[in-house]
Amino acid sequence: MSSGEGLEGVDALARLYLDLVDCRRCPGMQGPPVHGQAVISPVMMVGQAPGTREILQGIPFCWTAGKTLFRWFESIGIDEPNFRSRALMSAVCRCFPGKAPKGGDRVPDAAEVERCSGWWRTEVELARPRLIIPVGKLAITQFMASKRLNDVVGARWPYRSPSGLEADLIPLPHPSGASTWFKMEPGRTLLEKALSLIDAHPAWQEIRTASAVGHPPPAGRSGAA
Repeated sequence: MSSGEGLEGVDALARLYLDLVDCRRCPGMQGPPVHGQAVISPVMMVGQAPGTREILQGIPFCWTAGKTLFRWFESIGIDEPNFRSRALMSAVCRCFPGKAPKGGDRVPDAAEVERCSGWWRTEVELARPRLIIPVGKLAITQFMASKRLNDVVGARWPYRSPSGLEADLIPLPHPSGASTWFKMEPGRTLLEKALSLIDAHPAWQEIRTASAVGHPPPAGRSGAA
């Protein structure tokens, strides 16, 4: 990709995010919407939905789950600042779903997921990543039918967008402190396999190498990160 094409893509993402922050399509969701930096990258991560801390700070994965997630990524060569500036951070839903009656965060319903899907789908088409990392069951099921982490984590899967864009999927479990799946077997081993696959992927190696040698991040600009 030429620098001109990269800047055009960044400008398109920035315009998309201007529209996103004004979105109020879902009355049951609590905003404002959260997005990462507008950066054209070969690596795209898709999370589930922000929590209260993310809404307050306007930054995805900025609290407890984020600390765990970035420890995983640092173990394969990219620390938090470099990941935020070099990978495109997306999510299934961009607003906080609120609390569930029995505790914990409410899972967005199917209508909310569908109304928000245009944002991440447009990001895919603009950034054209070669590696997509869906994090958590809600994100994983946007790309594949299986809902069991045991069946999908620890492997690489093909993805083809409706427009024909092809990329590799390497799913990860959600790093929530409430989750025990990745702390015991087989989750612990499957997580290690997934991280090894990400580490070996050419797209990850590209942004890791750029981070290590101190190259400027891919053309991008900060918004609400």
